[in-house]
Amino acid sequence: MNLSSSHKVSQLSMSEVTTYRWSLEEDIEHYLAAGFESIGVWRQKLNDYGEEEGIDLLAASGLAVSNLLWAGGFTGSDGRSFQEAVRDGCHAVRLAGATRAGCLIVYPGGRNHHTFRHAERLFLSALDSLLSLAEAADVTLAIEPMHPACAREWTFLTDIESTIALIERINSPNLKLVFDTYHFGHDLALLSNLREIVPHIALVQLGDRRVPHCPDRQRCSLGTGSVPLRTVLSELLHAGYMGDFDIELAGLGFGPDNYQHLLEDSRLRFERLLPSLSEANS
Repeated sequence: MNLSSSHKVSQLSMSEVTTYRWSLEEDIEHYLAAGFESIGVWRQKLNDYGEEEGIDLLAASGLAVSNLLWAGGFTGSDGRSFQEAVRDGCHAVRLAGATRAGCLIVYPGGRNHHTFRHAERLFLSALDSLLSLAEAADVTLAIEPMHPACAREWTFLTDIESTIALIERINSPNLKLVFDTYHFGHDLALLSNLREIVPHIALVQLGDRRVPHCPDRQRCSLGTGSVPLRTVLSELLHAGYMGDFDIELAGLGFGPDNYQHLLEDSRLRFERLLPSLSEANS
């Protein structure tokens, strides 16, 4: 997807979460067949295949890695100790560097009965360890805030503004955020302020929904729900976003029997929704 010869090429990526039941090898084969240029790699599938072998397979495939999913859980919300989560996060940074991922997605962890301030202190302490490694490996850490209805097990950061405030406080070029349209694409006030937000965005994840936000994050095919995706994409481009777009779909209607159709349909739907660069700049 070349927006203009004078602009960075934004790549369309498919997240391996979408094809939940396929293996890494199957994902690579089918994503290429469906015309994708990039892949959002899920660490679980990379581990199942074998990390070293998987890194080689990705490199040989020609697919770029838009993101590596995920590191985090520093508040203990997933049952691990702080030290275990940090060790795992450091390993994830190294993997992101080895796969040349555009970013490593970070979920700080839910409140887990902590005060907000204590949860924040735990996360900042973890970032002290991760960022030094990330800077040395040229890896961008991308914090993903979530809508409050979905965030309990994943993150105490439930809005874009507080996430940016934390990023600006740390002031590292290797710390940015993920903008997920499923969580925040409905917020028209936020969309009107994208010029201030876009410099902090490492990755845009694309999702749509027909039902209210919920813990299961039930998504639907792009353009078939209530998120004004055409407007979101237009505003992002108008605000100067030139990074990657990663499609992440999950829901009751998505299963192995229709994965191949889902891949092809998602790419076509994205192309129909994407405004031309001249439209975005008008």
